[in-house]
Amino acid sequence: MTLSIARRLTAEALGTAFLLAAVVGSGIMAERLAGGNFAIALLANTIATGTVLVVLIAIFGPVSGAHFNPAVTLYFALRREISPVLGGAYVLVQIAGAFCGVWAAHLMFAAPVFEISLKLREGPAQAFSEFIATFGLIGAIAGAIRFRPESVATLVGLYISAAYWFTASTSFANPAVTLARALSNSFAGIAPHSVPAFIAAQLAGAVTGYVFFGWLFEEDNTAAVVHR
Repeated sequence: MTLSIARRLTAEALGTAFLLAAVVGSGIMAERLAGGNFAIALLANTIATGTVLVVLIAIFGPVSGAHFNPAVTLYFALRREISPVLGGAYVLVQIAGAFCGVWAAHLMFAAPVFEISLKLREGPAQAFSEFIATFGLIGAIAGAIRFRPESVATLVGLYISAAYWFTASTSFANPAVTLARALSNSFAGIAPHSVPAFIAAQLAGAVTGYVFFGWLFEEDNTAAVVHR
């Protein structure tokens, strides 16, 4: 039976909200408990984010596909697996869910609900990091779908956990996450001034990933011939 649009949109909104609650909430907790040790704080933030992604993708994937990310929705729209209209609706509820997740995290930690981040994340290196992070995320999704569909949740969670550490930007790789984190003046925040470059790089990474991994992972009968 085809799942209703309302259920799919609800799954996207709720999943994105929980993702942001985990990202921001664990960032606040880590900052308070790490005693100024930023490496420990980032490690705690990484573990919470990667593990919650595994859970959220596993439980919401059968309902909505578990995009939780406008860049991922763009990828599937380019693959013509989601219509432009439904894709646009996905993006809207992802952004709304992301904002709600940030506000929920603030409420849980008795922080001001409405904040603007002062944490600048500037420069070409940061933007390039977001391009690489998103390009790699699309590669992880494309490869998992092609070769290990039963492991999508685990592989995406592991990739984001690793990218937290090998990218200078700590791998936002998600326009909805980027917009929402601008509303948290916490360890996980990003100043609004830094947001446009991040989002531009993320969208560029998604489109480039679609083109490159579409070619790399394309079914090719000649490969079977070569290996006979």
